[in-house]
Amino acid sequence: MDDSFAVQQLLLDKDEAEHFDDDERLMVLAAAIIAGSEVSQQERIDTRHPHRLYLCRPQLLPNPRINTPWKVLYDSQHDRAFITTMGVDVPTFSSLLTAGFAQAWYETPIPQAGLIGYIET
Repeated sequence: MDDSFAVQQLLLDKDEAEHFDDDERLMVLAAAIIAGSEVSQQERIDTRHPHRLYLCRPQLLPNPRINTPWKVLYDSQHDRAFITTMGVDVPTFSSLLTAGFAQAWYETPIPQAGLIGYIET
């Protein structure tokens, strides 16, 4: 049954509603209740998700020998995963990269003690 049809039946005035039999009225009422519960459940899920501070299965490695955790996280482009691990969402992280961090990261070597030629500064 089409949702718009069900809503339309609910909005009919009393004279028009008499043309429908009791079974149709019950079906419309049941559809309205089900639709309302679906919307309510989705609202609860939406309000609960921003507070979760852990990663879910799609952000975890299916085979840790193939990719690094960072590569999987970055490829997911999932806001909650970015916020949980780095404290910024995907668009903010992208703007940081384009503002010059990416160039500095790729062009500046990470100093490591114990390497030949390493000079501590």
